[in-house]
Amino acid sequence: MDPVIPEQQSQRKKPSALKLFIISRGNSFKYASRGLSYVMRTQKNAWIHTVVMLAVIAVSFWLQLTRMEWVAILLVIGMVWTAEFINTSLESIVDMASPERHPLAQVGKDVAAAAVLFAALIAVIVGILVLGPHLRIKLGL
Repeated sequence: MDPVIPEQQSQRKKPSALKLFIISRGNSFKYASRGLSYVMRTQKNAWIHTVVMLAVIAVSFWLQLTRMEWVAILLVIGMVWTAEFINTSLESIVDMASPERHPLAQVGKDVAAAAVLFAALIAVIVGILVLGPHLRIKLGL
């Protein structure tokens, strides 16, 4: 076996900055997909969010919302999902850091859950404000 000469080592091509960038972006999508998968597997409310989101999107297409109405609907959908992801993340971290029940750990979990509830309530209000008038016209009410 020939010993590796330092000059030969330096002649090996290092990955280009572009290749490293593409690999790191791919890894980012992989990690995000794992997070989404975890939320969908472990959080019952995520399935409720999914069903409601798909129903709202379907109704929004049916009602032919304006661009700005779509913006409002999509922003509140994103707000609810973001709150759910942060809540799930915080719950996992608290469970790891404090496996035994601790009042402050419970406060952290409760506040994160309240953020999801608040986001969902705001989304319902925006949904009523945006979809309500269109539904009344479409359904002749």
